[in-house]
Amino acid sequence: MSHKILVLPGDGIGPEIVAEAVKLLEALRRSGELAVEIEHADIGGAGLDAAGSPLPEATLALARDADAIVFGAVGGPKWDSVERALRPEQGLLNLRAALGVFANLRPAIAYPQLAQASTLKPEVVSGLDIMIVRELTGGIYFGEPRGVRRLDDGQRQGFNTLVYSESEIERICRVAFELARKRASRVCSVDKSNVLEVSQLWREVAGRIGADYPDVALSHLYVDNASMQLVRDPRQFDVMVTSNMFGDILSDLAAMLTGSIGMLPSASMDAGGKGLYEPVHGSAPDIAGQNVANPLATILSVAMMLRYTLASPELAERVQAAVASVLEQGLRTRDIASSGTRLVGTREMGEAVLAAL
Repeated sequence: MSHKILVLPGDGIGPEIVAEAVKLLEALRRSGELAVEIEHADIGGAGLDAAGSPLPEATLALARDADAIVFGAVGGPKWDSVERALRPEQGLLNLRAALGVFANLRPAIAYPQLAQASTLKPEVVSGLDIMIVRELTGGIYFGEPRGVRRLDDGQRQGFNTLVYSESEIERICRVAFELARKRASRVCSVDKSNVLEVSQLWREVAGRIGADYPDVALSHLYVDNASMQLVRDPRQFDVMVTSNMFGDILSDLAAMLTGSIGMLPSASMDAGGKGLYEPVHGSAPDIAGQNVANPLATILSVAMMLRYTLASPELAERVQAAVASVLEQGLRTRDIASSGTRLVGTREMGEAVLAAL
């Protein structure tokens, strides 16, 4: 069976890093180990420039038809002045909503070869392996009403709505518990239930769903304490599950524990296993086109795609092993370089991983 893969490079460093990941898919296709059809389309600023929309209708149609999507990054100063509805970031938000990819999986793994790259002591992060499960299509990023209004005294007031239904909380919690069963069987649900009614409901529902998984230990933390604990003792965590905004913040915090945000992949899944796969980092327009961006997060996102959507865990393991091999060889892009390592560019790093594969 052949799988349809849609490639959305986007803006900034997106085209550079995605190109290196696609090389691996093409190599696996040529070898007969992977049956895929690959198409490319525009999104974000590139979509706005080409078709007047950050999510062109043609792109959305291809995305709906695809089994999986490889995504680069969107945004840049070129489009900072456009209205909110046309901003490149809206293309990604609208794509996530249209596809119903509600479960964002963000692993934070500290490679032993990069222990010195973390801002924390090596003994704190050594062996780190966390999976952050972030609810992706609800919460304050999508809640209505929202906007900026004029008050009676003339000043402007910005407002957003934080809202979650029981069913939204239930389905993301089940994703977390199912993942924990395949890992260390621990789930930490993160909320702010001492202040927010939404979080009170979240904690209640998480506890109820947890009762269906007696083999998985469930704990709860307020988000501020969870942030502190991630820095103090990150290895205490296995799977963390939380809301859209909290997950956005915590996953970036966890990224720096590993040494570089350039090392972290992510998967956004729907209920049927279709996935949107992208690096956690942004478009980094300040280094775009310079052959210095780290492609490893995008390559590792492809490994997640092989595992979760294409049901090819063996190939996923090989891609991950190839990345580890290259790091063991001492090859580093600028963001993870240290004394005693060899500095390489985006293309050179991608070619090294391909050779190791």
